[in-house]
Amino acid sequence: MSGGFRSAERPELPGGVQYHVGLGPGDVRRYALLPGDVERVEKIVREWDESRLVAKHREYVTYVGKYRGVELMVTSTGIGGPAAAIAVDELARLGVDTFIRVGSTGAIQPEVELGDIVITLGAVRLDGASSQYVRPEYPAVAHPEVVMALIEAAETLGYRYHVGITASTDSFYTGQGRRGCGGYWQSWMENIVPDLRAARVVNIEMEAATILTLASLFGKRAGAVCAVYAQRLRDEFKIAGELEAIRTANEAIKILSEWDSIKEEENKPYFYPGLLRR
Repeated sequence: MSGGFRSAERPELPGGVQYHVGLGPGDVRRYALLPGDVERVEKIVREWDESRLVAKHREYVTYVGKYRGVELMVTSTGIGGPAAAIAVDELARLGVDTFIRVGSTGAIQPEVELGDIVITLGAVRLDGASSQYVRPEYPAVAHPEVVMALIEAAETLGYRYHVGITASTDSFYTGQGRRGCGGYWQSWMENIVPDLRAARVVNIEMEAATILTLASLFGKRAGAVCAVYAQRLRDEFKIAGELEAIRTANEAIKILSEWDSIKEEENKPYFYPGLLRR
């Protein structure tokens, strides 16, 4: 990608092609999955009916395709809030209106096991990126329709899941109560996990708060589903639950599409269970 950018204020190519994601208005779909891990993109699209690579720039790899007849897309965001913020901001400019983070996480409540999935209701904003958009008192909340769709998907698929508050940090190590290189440590780090646990936070990861905050600010829908790789209370770590999180997110998009069709038919702005009884 080189030359021909509109300006420093709007670093996009003619036709609205966005600088970082490398996509234009005709390249996106309204429903977007957002894994952090670039390699997770391939795992996601393997579950689809069809897929096509449309852009690859830096950590942002995008495919479009269909899952059970529903058009959707996936864009990797890389690690952390700043990179996720760029993805959400640019995709929202292009017309995406629904975002689901598909990630991995560490659990800090005893009932959560490795390989379970966590569906986020809202997030503690321990990131820095969202504060570049709005004051810290503004809540990072998942859209209720996305939360309901993820719950229904997990139930339909028969997966073990938990629903609750997530904490998002900018540091995988010291910001999540792990020692830095050479055992680097400061006293306040000792209280990160105990304090979050006392507040009934279920899990810690690095992108949900940013994605949820920006989606709300832009008038979009967002949610998050994460596979539990770490159980911090028992000092356990295992790559597990990734496929379950992927399948839950894909199925949630199908459910949201069905609900959106019902809303359109009934001329309603929001989905609620009574619409299914009409």
